[in-house]
Amino acid sequence: MRVKVPYDRVVRWVETFAATIAENKEYLTDLDSAIGDADHGINMDRGMRAALAKLDGQPPGDVGAMLKAVGMALVSSVGGAGGPLYGTLFLQLGTATAGKSEIDADDWLAALTAAVVGVQARGKAEPNDKTMVDALLPARDALEEAIAEGESFPDALRRSAQAAEQGMKATIPLVARKGRASYLGERSAGHQDPGATSSYLLLKTAADTWSDG
Repeated sequence: MRVKVPYDRVVRWVETFAATIAENKEYLTDLDSAIGDADHGINMDRGMRAALAKLDGQPPGDVGAMLKAVGMALVSSVGGAGGPLYGTLFLQLGTATAGKSEIDADDWLAALTAAVVGVQARGKAEPNDKTMVDALLPARDALEEAIAEGESFPDALRRSAQAAEQGMKATIPLVARKGRASYLGERSAGHQDPGATSSYLLLKTAADTWSDG
């Protein structure tokens, strides 16, 4: 039977991601202090708190509308590059799931694909530029491969999260070609990208929250 994730569980994922960002706020900010503005964790925490506040007044039932509300909250409350990029990510997730009360593996693949395309268009980032794309793109590809091979939605999500983790770690030796980190040139090598790290946390919390269907 095809596993479907209902609206309330998608909301739980957003809540879990917000909690995970709060728990890792200092860690993300420390990563950003090495190659950026030292505010990624602080900004993302503020943005996700704003998103949760917005969800309190959101009519339940429409996954796409809920995810768009998260995106709008992030755009309006997060400074730096994180706001436009994560805002775009959630807005694209929302557009792809508009009107749905539940999502399955194919829905999530379409949504994640739209999100990656949107983030790349917004940030003009390619693989190996040392950005969140380095976690998101492998995660999307792994999800597609797992679904094509007939894996269950929970197993496909776990495989996607593992690919995101590998992509995140692979940013460490890279020289940044986009964003504030690119100003450092060769000195940006040897540091894990904070955006790729928060993107991994996004996909890991999806796998954890939806793993039991």
